[in-house]
Amino acid sequence: MTPILWFACLAAGASVTVLTLTLMRAWQREKQQPHDEWRFDVNRMAELRRRSLFYRLFFPLVRLLARFNRGLFADRLPEIDRQIQAAGLLRYWAAEEYLAKLQLQAAFSYPLIVYGLLPLAGSWAWGLGLLGALAVGLLLRRRLTLQARHRLFRIKKGLPFLLDLLTLLMEAGATFLQALEQAVDEFRDHPAGVEFGRVLSEIRMGQSRASALEALRARLNDDEIGSIVGAIIQGEQLGTPLAQIFRSQADVLRIKRSQRAETIAGEAGVQMLAPSVLVMAATVIVILGPFILGIVYSEFM
Repeated sequence: MTPILWFACLAAGASVTVLTLTLMRAWQREKQQPHDEWRFDVNRMAELRRRSLFYRLFFPLVRLLARFNRGLFADRLPEIDRQIQAAGLLRYWAAEEYLAKLQLQAAFSYPLIVYGLLPLAGSWAWGLGLLGALAVGLLLRRRLTLQARHRLFRIKKGLPFLLDLLTLLMEAGATFLQALEQAVDEFRDHPAGVEFGRVLSEIRMGQSRASALEALRARLNDDEIGSIVGAIIQGEQLGTPLAQIFRSQADVLRIKRSQRAETIAGEAGVQMLAPSVLVMAATVIVILGPFILGIVYSEFM
């Protein structure tokens, strides 16, 4: 065998060994970790199977990869779970299972990438396909982050109007539950209405207002929304009228939105500086270029 083949065999053997040791370590770490409350929840898995076609089709693979993800990505799972909740995805997904779904989608893209690259790259397509599948996995993970960020932005944008409606309804004589039910029905297609709909459902199931609002704050895990929810909880504990709290917090949200718009407008001028300089330089070159070239050619002729 040539030295290149020997080197390739050694590299392949080392890769398989490292992969095997990593999976064994992940398996051991998963065994040592305490089981969470959803791990053996049959109702959750049954509901997820009913709502998600992907979960129904690839249930064994999802569960297998989820077991390894609990060991390999234990420190990242809380952040993924927060983003799943903030993005408004099915709340029945566990973080390790949703990560397994993204990994399988990236793996399924591998043959398509190889098929597309074969006419262009030949035998290199197999290696480039691995890089492409890895890029697909990273893009899918990035999409989850962007979905969570965009939905939080929409919630912040619609929350002042929902709080204003709660204020008007409670000042008109409605109770908190009646006002919340009507506001949720009015904003049923908006993410803010969906989140407060979950708060209403939890209150109806026996939770207190404070615990339902605390669950909302933990679910979204945003500083701005968390401060508003905390102010509502504190005001309720101190006996402040809820209508007054909703009105003041809606005003706070509008002030913060105006400040954020002013900040973005101020940054836009700085960001436009570099393109403006490039446009001016290009304009100068287009105008003076013919004259400079004419002078240069006239000196050499």
